[in-house]
Amino acid sequence: MQISYICLMSKLESLKKHIQPGQVYRRSDLAEWSNAVDRHLSMLLADGTLKKLSGGLYYALKPTVFGNAPAEDHELVQAFLKDNRFVITSPNDYNKLGVGTTQLYNTRLVYNYKRHGEFKLGNRTFRFVRKPYVPEKITKEFLLVDLVNNRNELAEDQPNLMDNVKREAKQMDTVQLKRLANQFGKVGTRKFFTEALAN
Repeated sequence: MQISYICLMSKLESLKKHIQPGQVYRRSDLAEWSNAVDRHLSMLLADGTLKKLSGGLYYALKPTVFGNAPAEDHELVQAFLKDNRFVITSPNDYNKLGVGTTQLYNTRLVYNYKRHGEFKLGNRTFRFVRKPYVPEKITKEFLLVDLVNNRNELAEDQPNLMDNVKREAKQMDTVQLKRLANQFGKVGTRKFFTEALAN
């Protein structure tokens, strides 16, 4: 009995060496380094090394002078999807475009290839949107296409907003804008940019 407890604790210490503060892990990740993953998980949760975020997702606490830092959105989503092909955005990002949006929204959108629906990860809620195309990074051109895709969900004055979008579109990389509209835009969005960039 004593030998088996010593062995369990020894394996726990070995497992801890693989856990990096600030990282998010799935149970299956930890199982690679543990021969008793469920017992070890209980012990790691009890001693504060890990915090449970949702079914099968755990966060390795990262202490700072202000307390434990929350998990980064990117780390959370990557562990949840088991994929790094996604972008995280919010309607708040449209405010950087200079087209007159000023509202603040409590929405995080995750464009990805695998999941669709609203999921709570830790104390944050993400709306996952499965798309046939997801850009590698967020650019102004992408945000403008995304804005037109989601225009009906925005509180701004629509005619004025769309006039500003047309004006801004002509100042951007039109080749990239047309490509993104064709790859990522809804039917109405593609039509909008075809007409806006033709004049």
